[in-house]
Amino acid sequence: MMKRLLANLTFQVLIAIVLGVIVGLYFKPFAPTAQLIGKVFISLITMLIAPIIFLTIVLGIAGMSDMKKVGRVGGKALLYFELVTTFALIIGVTVANLVKPGQGFVSTVKADTSKLAVYQKAAAEMHWGDFIAHIVPSNAFEAFAKGDILQILFFAIIFGFGLSRMGEAGQTVITLFDKLAKVFFNMMHIVMKAAPIGAFGGMAYTISTYGIKTLQPLALLMVSVYITMFLFIFVVLNIICRIYKFSLWQYLKHVKEEILIVLGTSSSESALPGMMEKLERFGCSRSVVGLVIPAGYSFNLDGTTIYLSMSVIFLAQVFHIPLSIVQQLGIIGILMITSKGAAGVTGSGFIVLTSTLAAIKVIPVEGVAILLGVDRFMSEARAITNVIGNGAATIVIAKSEKEFDEAKYKTAIAGGRTRV
Repeated sequence: MMKRLLANLTFQVLIAIVLGVIVGLYFKPFAPTAQLIGKVFISLITMLIAPIIFLTIVLGIAGMSDMKKVGRVGGKALLYFELVTTFALIIGVTVANLVKPGQGFVSTVKADTSKLAVYQKAAAEMHWGDFIAHIVPSNAFEAFAKGDILQILFFAIIFGFGLSRMGEAGQTVITLFDKLAKVFFNMMHIVMKAAPIGAFGGMAYTISTYGIKTLQPLALLMVSVYITMFLFIFVVLNIICRIYKFSLWQYLKHVKEEILIVLGTSSSESALPGMMEKLERFGCSRSVVGLVIPAGYSFNLDGTTIYLSMSVIFLAQVFHIPLSIVQQLGIIGILMITSKGAAGVTGSGFIVLTSTLAAIKVIPVEGVAILLGVDRFMSEARAITNVIGNGAATIVIAKSEKEFDEAKYKTAIAGGRTRV
C-alpha cells in the first residue's frame, strides 16, 4: 500500500509542494537554485506545447468530414468564453463590493514602483487592432520558435483545412502526424515524471523570495480572491456541469495532477499538454480538444478576470474613490475587452490592470504597485481557475456538438485508462 502511494504522481507532487514551503521558509539562500529548478521544468513542458497543439489541431480538423463544423465549434467556444468570463467579472465585482477588502487598508510594505514603468509602457502599447493583426503569423516558423499559442492555433487551423482538401492523397501525412503526436505525448509522460521536482522548485522560490509576511497587509484581498474563485468553480461551473450532465467532482479528480502542478509552478501552461490528453481520455473528441483548449488559454481566463475585477474595486477602496453602479458597469465593459487584448503576453494581468486604470481615468495607475508583492501568491489561484474553466468549456462544447464519448467518460470516472 505504502509503495503504491509513493509511486503515485499526485502524492509525490503534494509532498514536493509541502517540502517546497518548508525549504522556502527556513532555507532562503536556496531561492536562486529553486528558481532554476522551476524554470527548467516549465521549459521542458513549454518545449512540447507548440508541436502538441499543432498536431492535435491538424489531426482533429483533417479528421472532420464537415468543415462547417470547425467554424461552428470555434463560434460556440468564443460565445461560451465571453458569457462565462462576464459571469466571472460580475462575481468578482460583487464580492469586492460586499467584502470591501480595500477599506481601512494600511500598507506596511513599500510598494515596488520600479517594475511599474514596464507595465505602463506595455499597457500604452497595447491596442485591440494590433492584437487582431498579431494572431496571423508573418512567419510560421517564428511562431513555433516563440511558442505563440494564438499564432500556432491559426496556422494549424489553416494547415488542417489544406490537408483535409487533399482527400486520400493526404492520408500519408495524417498517418505520419498521428505517429508524431504519439511520440510527443510519450515525451510528455517522461517529462511529467519530473513534475514533483518542478513543483518543489517553484514553491520553494515563491516562499523564500516573497515570504509569508508580505501577505499580511493584503490578506483580506487574497482571502476574498481565493473565496471568489472557489465559489466560481463550485457554484457557477458546477451549475454548468449539471446542465450538461457531467460531474464536476469527477472531472476535477481526473485532472488533479495537472491542478497540483499548476499550484506548484504558478504556471497554467505547465498543465496544457496534460489537459489536452486527459480531456481526450475523459471523452472529448480530439478535434474539439485541439480547438477549444488552445483558444481558451487566450480567451477564457476566468481566474484572471475575477482577479482583475476585484483588484480594480480594491484599489478604488484603497484610494477612497466611490464608484457608482454605472462606473462599475463601465469597468466590467472595459475589462471584457482588455482582458482579451493581452492574451498570451507575459505579465498580462498587470498589463491589463494598468491599461484598464488608464482607460477609466478614475483610479491612480500607480496603485498597481501595491499589488506587485503578493501577485505571485494570487497567481496560483488565477492559473488553477483558468485551467479548470478551460477544461469544463471543452467538455461543454464537446457535448453540445455530440463529440463526447460516454463510454470513455464512464471508464475515466471509474478510474480506468483509455487510449487516446
